[in-house]
Amino acid sequence: MALYLCVDCGGSKTSAAICDATGTILARATGGPSNFAYLPPAQSLAAIDSTINAALLACSCPAPFAAASLGISGVDSPAAIASITPALSSLLAIPPGPNLHIANDTHLLASPVLTHPDISHAVAVIAGTGAIAVSFRQHPDGSIEELARVGGWGWILGDEGGGFGVGRETVRQILAQWDRASVVGGESQSQLVESPLTRRVLETFGVTSVPEILRAVHLPDEGVDRLPREKRLSSLAPLVFEAAFGDSDPLALRILRTCAGHLAEQVAVLLGVEGAQRAVKAQESVVCFGGSLVAIERYRALVLDDLKQRGHVFRYVEFVDDPAAVGAKGLVAAVKLAAHDGK
Repeated sequence: MALYLCVDCGGSKTSAAICDATGTILARATGGPSNFAYLPPAQSLAAIDSTINAALLACSCPAPFAAASLGISGVDSPAAIASITPALSSLLAIPPGPNLHIANDTHLLASPVLTHPDISHAVAVIAGTGAIAVSFRQHPDGSIEELARVGGWGWILGDEGGGFGVGRETVRQILAQWDRASVVGGESQSQLVESPLTRRVLETFGVTSVPEILRAVHLPDEGVDRLPREKRLSSLAPLVFEAAFGDSDPLALRILRTCAGHLAEQVAVLLGVEGAQRAVKAQESVVCFGGSLVAIERYRALVLDDLKQRGHVFRYVEFVDDPAAVGAKGLVAAVKLAAHDGK
């Protein structure tokens, strides 16, 4: 039996799906993070390897694979793809070529364009731990070409709208409020701690005052039970969503509107201006969301509302909750189409 593999390699987890030639999912598994930009290559490969092996254990048919597709966060250039291809080719026993497809993880989200015959463009928007937006065009032969991308710069330089961005914006707004209150004087600063979100952030960092947050964020990574600095920021995102949508905390809601606006701004760059050579039109495209943050419908709505205010309304809106499975089925379809065209 021919097996087809798709692996979604992200900053929080790795997901693998195996299907047969009919597109039926036979097995799936999840593992640790495998972001190529943040982790040493050996660590990324180890996470990919263990996740694939776990999927194979759940599958009644052993490898080898007829074809494989890997969407890897942090793989953002031809040089990055070339550097990781030999190791993945050896791991999967698939020679470099058409049966081994390696790209950024946004490519796994573009396949819904194939299900809408009246359009030929897609915009994939990932907002999980990080964030990135990428536009695609479907060609008549069914192949999908990447047109342009915005964001995906990592937690130090970007990831606006993702978990890192939400955490960073939270700390910035809490500190900014504190600074403004210091000018007002009186009880203004003590009143800030009454925000449900501020209280949770203080508790998370184990501090009792807002200025102490700075030290908690900037402490070196080395230390017992101390999260890496980037994780200290992204770990705040669930607190913000809980305070915003559970407690209707004005501070948390303002933070999410700001972050949704940052994400919408990135998408708007891809839509460009009239006549831009590689811009796409929202009304002639599908926007495909993926990632833990945009899995929350109310956050997606904030992004779409911001885009609407900018004059961009997509023909179709989809959320891809299982990119590995969608990618595996898309891989089978692509292999069949290539075989048909080769006849």
